[in-house]
Amino acid sequence: MATATTSARYLGLPLEKARVSNSLSTWYTPHMAAASRALLERIPLVDFVVEVRDARIPLSSGCEYMRNFPSSQHMVVLNKMDLANGSQSKEWLKYFQEKNCICYGINSHNKGNIHEIGSHPNIYILDTPGVLPPQILDDEVCSKLALTGAISDHLVGEYNLARYLLAIVNSSEEYKHWKMLMPKDDEICLVDKTQLSGRSESVLKRKKVFHTDHTQDHIVRDVRRTLFETISSFKGNLEVSSELDKLIEAQFVALSNPFHLSTEQEEKRRVLVAKKLLNLYRTGRLGRYTLDSIP
Repeated sequence: MATATTSARYLGLPLEKARVSNSLSTWYTPHMAAASRALLERIPLVDFVVEVRDARIPLSSGCEYMRNFPSSQHMVVLNKMDLANGSQSKEWLKYFQEKNCICYGINSHNKGNIHEIGSHPNIYILDTPGVLPPQILDDEVCSKLALTGAISDHLVGEYNLARYLLAIVNSSEEYKHWKMLMPKDDEICLVDKTQLSGRSESVLKRKKVFHTDHTQDHIVRDVRRTLFETISSFKGNLEVSSELDKLIEAQFVALSNPFHLSTEQEEKRRVLVAKKLLNLYRTGRLGRYTLDSIP
Protein backbone atom coordinates (compact mmCIF):
# COMPACT_ATOMS: atom_id res chain seq x y z
CA MET A 1 0.00 0.00 0.00
CA ALA A 2 1.05 3.58 -0.55
CA THR A 3 2.43 5.47 2.41
CA ALA A 4 2.88 9.12 3.33
CA THR A 5 6.31 8.81 1.72
CA THR A 6 5.09 7.63 -1.68
CA SER A 7 2.03 9.86 -1.50
CA ALA A 8 4.28 12.92 -1.19
CA ARG A 9 4.55 12.90 -4.99
CA TYR A 10 1.28 14.84 -5.03
CA LEU A 11 3.15 17.86 -3.70
CA GLY A 12 6.41 17.38 -5.60
CA LEU A 13 5.54 19.62 -8.56
CA PRO A 14 3.75 22.31 -6.48
CA LEU A 15 6.74 22.44 -4.12
CA GLU A 16 9.17 22.76 -7.02
CA LYS A 17 7.12 25.59 -8.52
CA ALA A 18 7.06 27.30 -5.13
CA ARG A 19 10.84 27.00 -4.86
CA VAL A 20 11.35 28.42 -8.35
CA SER A 21 9.09 31.37 -7.54
CA ASN A 22 10.82 31.69 -4.15
CA SER A 23 7.44 31.62 -2.40
CA LEU A 24 8.58 28.90 0.00
CA SER A 25 10.92 31.43 1.56
CA THR A 26 7.88 33.37 2.74
CA TRP A 27 7.43 30.97 5.65
CA TYR A 28 10.81 32.12 6.99
CA THR A 29 9.68 35.57 8.04
CA PRO A 30 11.89 38.18 9.73
CA HIS A 31 10.13 37.25 12.97
CA MET A 32 11.12 33.59 12.55
CA ALA A 33 14.67 34.56 11.58
CA ALA A 34 14.97 36.62 14.76
CA ALA A 35 13.59 33.73 16.81
CA SER A 36 16.12 31.35 15.23
CA ARG A 37 19.02 33.67 16.09
CA ALA A 38 17.76 34.01 19.66
CA LEU A 39 17.45 30.24 19.94
CA LEU A 40 21.03 29.68 18.78
CA GLU A 41 22.28 32.29 21.23
CA ARG A 42 20.42 30.76 24.17
CA ILE A 43 21.26 27.10 23.64
CA PRO A 44 24.73 27.41 25.26
CA LEU A 45 23.13 29.08 28.30
CA VAL A 46 20.60 26.39 29.18
CA ASP A 47 20.99 23.22 31.22
CA PHE A 48 18.05 21.36 29.74
CA VAL A 49 15.98 21.58 26.56
CA VAL A 50 12.36 20.54 26.11
CA GLU A 51 11.66 20.18 22.40
CA VAL A 52 7.99 20.00 21.45
CA ARG A 53 7.28 18.02 18.30
CA ASP A 54 4.14 16.98 16.45
CA ALA A 55 3.22 13.38 17.33
CA ARG A 56 1.99 12.87 13.76
CA ILE A 57 5.47 13.62 12.40
CA PRO A 58 7.95 12.86 15.22
CA LEU A 59 10.99 13.12 12.94
CA SER A 60 9.88 15.66 10.36
CA SER A 61 8.93 18.18 13.06
CA GLY A 62 12.31 17.94 14.80
CA CYS A 63 14.39 21.09 15.23
CA GLU A 64 17.69 20.83 13.38
CA TYR A 65 19.37 23.04 16.00
CA MET A 66 18.84 20.26 18.57
CA ARG A 67 20.57 17.48 16.65
CA ASN A 68 23.88 17.79 18.49
CA PHE A 69 22.45 18.62 21.90
CA PRO A 70 23.32 15.95 24.53
CA SER A 71 20.47 13.46 24.92
CA SER A 72 20.84 13.56 28.71
CA GLN A 73 19.88 17.24 28.60
CA HIS A 74 17.24 16.94 25.92
CA MET A 75 13.60 15.94 26.31
CA VAL A 76 11.32 15.36 23.31
CA VAL A 77 7.63 16.00 23.96
CA LEU A 78 5.25 14.64 21.35
CA ASN A 79 2.25 16.95 21.30
CA LYS A 80 -1.12 16.28 19.63
CA MET A 81 -1.10 12.63 20.61
CA ASP A 82 -4.88 12.66 20.17
CA LEU A 83 -4.38 13.20 16.42
CA ALA A 84 -1.73 10.51 15.90
CA ASN A 85 -2.18 6.76 15.54
CA GLY A 86 -2.17 5.29 19.04
CA SER A 87 -0.21 2.10 18.38
CA GLN A 88 2.37 3.87 16.24
CA SER A 89 2.82 6.55 18.92
CA LYS A 90 3.75 3.83 21.41
CA GLU A 91 6.36 2.58 18.97
CA TRP A 92 7.76 6.10 18.60
CA LEU A 93 8.02 6.55 22.36
CA LYS A 94 9.90 3.26 22.53
CA TYR A 95 12.15 4.36 19.65
CA PHE A 96 13.23 7.57 21.40
CA GLN A 97 13.78 5.75 24.69
CA GLU A 98 16.04 3.25 22.95
CA LYS A 99 18.01 6.25 21.67
CA ASN A 100 18.50 7.28 25.32
CA CYS A 101 16.27 10.28 24.74
CA ILE A 102 13.70 11.26 27.34
CA CYS A 103 10.35 11.30 25.56
CA TYR A 104 6.75 11.88 26.61
CA GLY A 105 3.49 12.16 24.75
CA ILE A 106 0.88 14.78 25.59
CA ASN A 107 -2.29 16.36 24.33
CA SER A 108 -2.11 20.08 24.98
CA HIS A 109 -5.91 20.34 24.90
CA ASN A 110 -6.08 18.09 27.96
CA LYS A 111 -5.26 20.18 31.03
CA GLY A 112 -4.34 17.01 32.88
CA ASN A 113 -1.27 16.71 30.64
CA ILE A 114 0.06 20.15 31.54
CA HIS A 115 2.10 20.50 34.71
CA GLU A 116 3.35 23.59 36.47
CA ILE A 117 7.06 24.29 36.73
CA GLY A 118 8.29 24.12 40.32
CA SER A 119 9.66 27.22 42.04
CA HIS A 120 11.86 25.50 44.65
CA PRO A 121 14.56 25.83 43.53
CA ASN A 122 13.97 28.65 41.08
CA ILE A 123 13.79 27.51 37.47
CA TYR A 124 14.23 30.06 34.71
CA ILE A 125 12.52 29.21 31.45
CA LEU A 126 13.57 30.58 28.08
CA ASP A 127 10.60 30.04 25.80
CA THR A 128 10.84 30.22 22.01
CA PRO A 129 8.21 30.12 19.26
CA GLY A 130 8.16 27.32 16.73
CA VAL A 131 10.81 27.80 14.06
CA LEU A 132 11.50 26.30 10.66
CA PRO A 133 14.79 26.29 8.75
CA PRO A 134 15.21 28.85 5.94
CA GLN A 135 14.98 26.07 3.36
CA ILE A 136 13.49 22.57 3.35
CA LEU A 137 14.79 20.70 0.33
CA ASP A 138 13.28 17.32 1.23
CA ASP A 139 9.88 17.09 -0.50
CA GLU A 140 8.68 14.38 1.86
CA VAL A 141 9.42 16.40 5.00
CA CYS A 142 8.01 19.55 3.44
CA SER A 143 4.83 17.72 2.42
CA LYS A 144 4.22 16.43 5.93
CA LEU A 145 4.85 19.84 7.49
CA ALA A 146 2.41 21.38 5.04
CA LEU A 147 -0.30 18.77 5.63
CA THR A 148 -0.13 19.16 9.40
CA GLY A 149 -0.40 22.94 9.07
CA ALA A 150 3.16 23.99 9.93
CA ILE A 151 3.45 25.65 6.51
CA SER A 152 0.77 27.92 5.08
CA ASP A 153 -1.63 26.09 2.77
CA HIS A 154 -1.50 28.73 0.05
CA LEU A 155 2.19 28.05 -0.63
CA VAL A 156 1.39 24.73 -2.31
CA GLY A 157 -2.40 25.01 -2.63
CA GLU A 158 -5.26 23.47 -0.66
CA TYR A 159 -6.27 21.25 -3.57
CA ASN A 160 -2.80 19.69 -3.81
CA LEU A 161 -2.68 19.17 -0.05
CA ALA A 162 -6.10 17.51 -0.05
CA ARG A 163 -5.04 15.13 -2.84
CA TYR A 164 -2.04 14.18 -0.72
CA LEU A 165 -4.35 13.65 2.25
CA LEU A 166 -6.75 11.46 0.29
CA ALA A 167 -3.86 9.34 -0.98
CA ILE A 168 -2.94 8.66 2.65
CA VAL A 169 -6.53 7.98 3.73
CA ASN A 170 -7.13 5.65 0.79
CA SER A 171 -4.02 3.65 1.61
CA SER A 172 -4.67 3.35 5.34
CA GLU A 173 -6.85 1.03 7.38
CA GLU A 174 -8.69 3.88 9.09
CA TYR A 175 -11.60 3.99 6.65
CA LYS A 176 -12.59 0.42 7.57
CA HIS A 177 -13.78 1.69 10.95
CA TRP A 178 -16.47 3.66 9.12
CA LYS A 179 -18.26 0.58 7.79
CA MET A 180 -20.68 0.81 10.71
CA LEU A 181 -21.86 4.16 9.34
CA MET A 182 -23.46 2.48 6.33
CA PRO A 183 -27.26 2.45 6.85
CA LYS A 184 -29.15 -0.83 6.72
CA ASP A 185 -32.48 -1.24 4.94
CA ASP A 186 -34.43 -1.73 8.17
CA GLU A 187 -32.80 1.37 9.66
CA ILE A 188 -33.84 3.43 6.63
CA CYS A 189 -37.43 2.23 6.98
CA LEU A 190 -37.42 3.06 10.68
CA VAL A 191 -36.21 6.59 9.98
CA ASP A 192 -38.87 7.09 7.34
CA LYS A 193 -41.62 6.00 9.74
CA THR A 194 -40.47 8.22 12.59
CA GLN A 195 -40.27 11.21 10.29
CA LEU A 196 -43.97 10.77 9.52
CA SER A 197 -45.01 11.30 13.13
CA GLY A 198 -45.91 14.82 14.20
CA ARG A 199 -43.78 14.56 17.31
CA SER A 200 -40.65 13.68 15.34
CA GLU A 201 -41.30 16.52 12.92
CA SER A 202 -41.44 19.01 15.77
CA VAL A 203 -38.17 17.64 17.14
CA LEU A 204 -36.54 17.98 13.74
CA LYS A 205 -37.75 21.55 13.43
CA ARG A 206 -36.12 22.46 16.73
CA LYS A 207 -32.75 21.09 15.60
CA LYS A 208 -30.59 23.69 13.95
CA VAL A 209 -28.95 22.28 10.84
CA PHE A 210 -26.42 24.43 9.01
CA HIS A 211 -25.31 22.77 5.80
CA THR A 212 -22.47 25.26 5.44
CA ASP A 213 -20.93 24.13 8.74
CA HIS A 214 -18.91 21.05 7.80
CA THR A 215 -17.94 20.40 11.43
CA GLN A 216 -21.44 19.29 12.40
CA ASP A 217 -21.61 15.64 13.38
CA HIS A 218 -24.09 14.62 10.70
CA ILE A 219 -21.93 16.12 7.95
CA VAL A 220 -18.76 14.51 9.31
CA ARG A 221 -20.61 11.20 9.41
CA ASP A 222 -21.69 11.61 5.78
CA VAL A 223 -18.14 12.51 4.74
CA ARG A 224 -16.78 9.38 6.39
CA ARG A 225 -19.52 7.31 4.80
CA THR A 226 -18.73 8.74 1.37
CA LEU A 227 -15.04 7.98 1.77
CA PHE A 228 -15.82 4.43 2.87
CA GLU A 229 -18.12 3.88 -0.09
CA THR A 230 -15.66 5.20 -2.66
CA ILE A 231 -12.69 3.27 -1.27
CA SER A 232 -14.43 -0.05 -0.62
CA SER A 233 -16.13 -0.06 -4.03
CA PHE A 234 -12.97 0.86 -5.93
CA LYS A 235 -11.87 -2.00 -8.18
CA GLY A 236 -8.53 -0.57 -9.27
CA ASN A 237 -5.04 -1.08 -7.88
CA LEU A 238 -4.06 1.59 -5.36
CA GLU A 239 -0.41 0.75 -5.95
CA VAL A 240 -0.73 2.16 -9.48
CA SER A 241 -0.45 5.94 -9.40
CA SER A 242 -2.79 6.58 -12.32
CA GLU A 243 -5.54 4.45 -10.76
CA LEU A 244 -5.13 6.08 -7.36
CA ASP A 245 -5.46 9.44 -9.11
CA LYS A 246 -8.79 8.33 -10.62
CA LEU A 247 -10.11 7.37 -7.20
CA ILE A 248 -9.07 10.71 -5.72
CA GLU A 249 -10.77 12.68 -8.49
CA ALA A 250 -13.92 10.60 -8.04
CA GLN A 251 -13.83 11.35 -4.32
CA PHE A 252 -13.66 15.10 -4.92
CA VAL A 253 -16.85 14.81 -6.96
CA ALA A 254 -18.58 12.52 -4.46
CA LEU A 255 -17.68 14.70 -1.46
CA SER A 256 -19.54 17.63 -2.98
CA ASN A 257 -22.78 16.04 -1.76
CA PRO A 258 -22.08 15.73 1.99
CA PHE A 259 -20.48 19.17 1.91
CA HIS A 260 -23.53 20.53 0.00
CA LEU A 261 -21.42 22.10 -2.75
CA SER A 262 -23.13 20.67 -5.83
CA THR A 263 -24.09 24.08 -7.21
CA GLU A 264 -20.57 25.51 -7.15
CA GLN A 265 -18.34 25.78 -10.22
CA GLU A 266 -15.98 22.83 -10.57
CA GLU A 267 -12.73 24.63 -9.74
CA LYS A 268 -14.25 26.53 -6.84
CA ARG A 269 -15.95 23.36 -5.60
CA ARG A 270 -12.65 21.49 -5.56
CA VAL A 271 -10.99 24.16 -3.45
CA LEU A 272 -13.91 24.26 -1.01
CA VAL A 273 -13.91 20.47 -0.67
CA ALA A 274 -10.15 20.60 -0.10
CA LYS A 275 -10.37 23.26 2.62
CA LYS A 276 -13.10 21.40 4.48
CA LEU A 277 -11.25 18.08 4.23
CA LEU A 278 -8.03 19.59 5.56
CA ASN A 279 -9.88 21.12 8.49
CA LEU A 280 -11.52 17.81 9.39
CA TYR A 281 -8.18 16.02 9.19
CA ARG A 282 -6.37 18.55 11.35
CA THR A 283 -9.05 18.37 14.03
CA GLY A 284 -9.03 14.57 14.10
CA ARG A 285 -12.47 14.11 12.56
CA LEU A 286 -11.14 11.85 9.79
CA GLY A 287 -9.20 9.52 12.04
CA ARG A 288 -5.74 9.42 13.58
CA TYR A 289 -2.69 9.19 11.34
CA THR A 290 1.05 9.08 11.98
CA LEU A 291 2.84 10.16 8.81
CA ASP A 292 6.45 9.42 9.78
CA SER A 293 7.76 5.86 9.74
CA ILE A 294 10.30 4.66 12.28
CA PRO A 295 13.75 4.43 10.62
